[in-house]
Amino acid sequence: MTAPLVEFESVVKRFGNFVAVEHLDLAIHKGEFVAIMGPSGCGKTTTLRMLAGLEQPSEGEIRLSGKRMNEVKPSERDTPLVWQTLALFPFLNVVKNVEFGLKMRGLDATARTAKAMEWLERLEIAEFSQRDISQLSGGQRQRVALARALVTEPEILLLDEPLSALDAHLVIRMQGVLTRLQRELGITFVYVTHSQSEAFAMADRVVIMSNGLVEQIGEPREIYREPVSRFVAEFVGRNNIVEGAVSHLSRGKVALTSDIGTLVASKPAKLQAAQGDRLSFVVSADVMSVSDAKPRSENVVQCELISEEFIGSVVTLFLEAGPGVELKAQIQQRDIEKIDTSPGAKLYLSWPSSNVHILPQPQKR
Repeated sequence: MTAPLVEFESVVKRFGNFVAVEHLDLAIHKGEFVAIMGPSGCGKTTTLRMLAGLEQPSEGEIRLSGKRMNEVKPSERDTPLVWQTLALFPFLNVVKNVEFGLKMRGLDATARTAKAMEWLERLEIAEFSQRDISQLSGGQRQRVALARALVTEPEILLLDEPLSALDAHLVIRMQGVLTRLQRELGITFVYVTHSQSEAFAMADRVVIMSNGLVEQIGEPREIYREPVSRFVAEFVGRNNIVEGAVSHLSRGKVALTSDIGTLVASKPAKLQAAQGDRLSFVVSADVMSVSDAKPRSENVVQCELISEEFIGSVVTLFLEAGPGVELKAQIQQRDIEKIDTSPGAKLYLSWPSSNVHILPQPQKR
């Protein structure tokens, strides 16, 4: 494999006594679309700002194409950043905004206008080239910001929650625009977001952060189906987490005694557990089956329906499986008519052992 384009090696960032990023090790390769995701205050934007040169690491080293970047000024890096606020110049029209980076590089007026118009055409907003920024919609401004960042054809583009201010339908459209551009141009994208749907829809790899630490790095499907910690399991998707003690182990199965009964999971080859050990089973809401009658299945739990949430064609059911134990199930809206959804209805949740993920046991310190 070729050397990484971006390298964070044991990077720490402190603000006074507060540690915003702690011992970050991350390699990003040329042409990758990497999303950094996590709750507010997790360190994701600080990581992006360090890569852009807007913050310097307190410890460790950041390298771009093998060159140490810790002390390199933002203006001397080829790392344009698309801000959450877009940061367009209100006193310049659309084409002049896009030309700005080329002007700073000394390109003559004719060449930079031609280049700017090429990018406005590519982003399907050339017809607005002479408009003031104030005359544009949110989606149009977003495209201007992208054109301004990409017109210099950088090797890497940084994006800080660029879609957060857009309406839902525009977010979906802009996801398509970003993904298409990234694939066509082969530019490395480093994209910060708190939105799982954005990260999972676009990124090749996702970095999950919490309290300044990296919890997990992997492909979207891997993170969704195989979280490595309780934090990731709770943060990503609609996961159900059930804790209990191992009651039986066989070559292929693990049985867990929990507050909602005995549950069974397929036994991972690497699992090191003994009878009586505490484990956590993770079952995604979208693999749950819901029925009025008790089914034949390895795992069956009777529940009481609390509420339901409609999101397009998918319905999320919230059910109580016992005192203080809430489970979630996602089913297609077309299937909702097959079951009783009146408040307090008695329903059965079921799932096969193969759909259970066992959280790795925390390392003993």
